[in-house]
Amino acid sequence: MSPAPQHLVIMGVSGSGKTTISTLLSEHLGWIAAEADEFHPETNIAKMSSGTPLTDEDRWPWLDSIRNWMDTQAENGRSTIVTCSALKRAYRDVLATASGEVHFVHLNGDAEVLSERMKTRSGHFMPASLLPSQISTLEPLADDEPGVVIDILHSPAEIAADILDRLNLPAN
Repeated sequence: MSPAPQHLVIMGVSGSGKTTISTLLSEHLGWIAAEADEFHPETNIAKMSSGTPLTDEDRWPWLDSIRNWMDTQAENGRSTIVTCSALKRAYRDVLATASGEVHFVHLNGDAEVLSERMKTRSGHFMPASLLPSQISTLEPLADDEPGVVIDILHSPAEIAADILDRLNLPAN
C-alpha cells in the first residue's frame, strides 16, 4: 500500500524565498508544485498591485481553491508543494484540511533582509510597501501545528536540505 500523499506548504511573508525553496524541494522530491499566487482572482491581484492589503474576505475563496487543488492532487495519488504566505493560523487551518498529510514550512527572517530581497526582485506584483502589513499580520507557526520554522539566512540549498532532514523526507 502506498503512503498517503503529503503536502508541503512553504509559508512566510513576501521575500522569504518561498518560490526558490519550493522549486528546489520539487526537483529533489519529484512532487508537483504550485504557486498560491496562481490561485488569486484578478481582483485580489489588482488590489495587491495597487498597494492595498487583502482582507480575510478576499482570502477565504483563494485558500479554498488552494486546498481544493491539494485535494485533487491527493485523490490522484500525488504529493504536492505549494507556496502560500499562510500568515494566520486560521488560513493554515483551511489548508490543513486537505486530503493527505499537510506540513507547514515557515521561512522566517529579519524584516530588513526581507525588504532588501523584495527591492531586488523583478516581475512580482507584490510591492515592498506591503511587507510591514504582512509582518504585522503574521502569526508564527504554533507548536501544535505540523511543520518547522526555518531561518532564511542560509543558502537555498542548505535550507532545502534542512527541510528534508527535519521532516524526514527522502528523495523520490
